[in-house]
Amino acid sequence: MSESVPTPEQQARFESLCGRLRPDLYRFAFWLARDRAVAEDVVQDTLLRAWRSFASLGEESSARAWLLTIARREFARRFERKQFETVDVDDLATLEDPALAGADAQEVHDVRAAILALERDYREPLVLQVLMGYTTDEIASLLELTQGAVLTRLFRARQKLRVAITGEAEAP
Repeated sequence: MSESVPTPEQQARFESLCGRLRPDLYRFAFWLARDRAVAEDVVQDTLLRAWRSFASLGEESSARAWLLTIARREFARRFERKQFETVDVDDLATLEDPALAGADAQEVHDVRAAILALERDYREPLVLQVLMGYTTDEIASLLELTQGAVLTRLFRARQKLRVAITGEAEAP
């Protein structure tokens, strides 16, 4: 496969665009991975793939959604064939392993745990809206859903969080 040499204008445009969006890209990758090293690797892989297909980016206004979609796919690609080593949480609890403790306040810990416990279909739109500041239209585009589906998932995610955090059953 032969790659053409980019012009200085193309390189400057790419660097400017990605430089502006890199913090959002890293934040999103970190949320997906929950590990700084993996997030940095995902960002690197994302930028490399974005560079290779930079010509396919139409309008620069859609670059943020384009990069986040690439990041989400790169993150998934990392684990397609990987077998994870498992750790028995009960053994860690018995040993009172510090890996189970956190420096955060209990409320923050409870909210994070509740968000992480959500099914992926509910967690992703909620994170994109609440932490990343995306509109429902942008979320629908990123996740390849209809706006109605996004609104439904956000509503259900909030309901599930409320139940998980407060312990109150859903109202009939």
